[in-house]
Amino acid sequence: MIIEEKNKTLPRTLYLVATPIGNLSDMSERALKVLSEVDFVAAEDTRNTQRLLTYFGISGKPLVSYHEHNKAERGEKIVERLAAGESCALVTDAGTPAISDPGADLVKLCAERGISVSSIPGACAAVVSLTLSALPTERFCFEGFLPTQNKERKKRLERLSGEDRTMVFHEAPHKLRTTLDDLAAAFGESRKISLCRELTKLNEDVMRTTLGEAVKIYREREPKGEYVLVVEGTQEVSALPETELTIQEQVAYYIEGGMSKMDAIKATAKSRGMTKNDVYKLFV
Repeated sequence: MIIEEKNKTLPRTLYLVATPIGNLSDMSERALKVLSEVDFVAAEDTRNTQRLLTYFGISGKPLVSYHEHNKAERGEKIVERLAAGESCALVTDAGTPAISDPGADLVKLCAERGISVSSIPGACAAVVSLTLSALPTERFCFEGFLPTQNKERKKRLERLSGEDRTMVFHEAPHKLRTTLDDLAAAFGESRKISLCRELTKLNEDVMRTTLGEAVKIYREREPKGEYVLVVEGTQEVSALPETELTIQEQVAYYIEGGMSKMDAIKATAKSRGMTKNDVYKLFV
């Protein structure tokens, strides 16, 4: 598809332009129109964006880099150009800008300076994965990448241990095994998970299994490609029978009702006002 350059018609606005996450046919006509008409494009990686523009016949478009490591300095310069009357399209290497990337900081800057922001919708790996997961989609939360520091990661997972909504995570291939181990330890091995990769591509792959099985599979299988992990939320605690139960019996009762051992221990601790560690020691 060739997009002819036109005289500038776009007002001073930051356009968040979604780009394909794999299949170039998912690029929208509106997105191409905006990219062809803005004064300049801010890109996560200018080399990748140049290839995308060239593929669609958009030539001579000024590009500036905007990413996690230069967002403070470059963001100010982009806003200055917008304030002076120029228009800018913000793109990532794939997907929707401002979702799990520094685009959110640029949107905040524009909002503070009274500069218009418009979103050109399109592909989003988190949403695509959620729809393919076969897990509940009525209520979900997006967690992006987990913290890399062990202490912060442990805190995040502890906060999520009682989350009953479906959870969506991003993960790089070289960190997948560690993340699966951490998720299984925090949520229990019986918790359902869908591992999604190569989305919208010819080799699109969705594995629907449990955390325990995923850990076993990837001990033998080499992770390849960027992953989106869709994890089942905690199940509703079953009502206890009227008879008084010991701590061991209460944990066992929850497990028989379909909860993982860790979820059962957490539920028991919460109902009795105890710590998870104390319940765990008594149960084990």
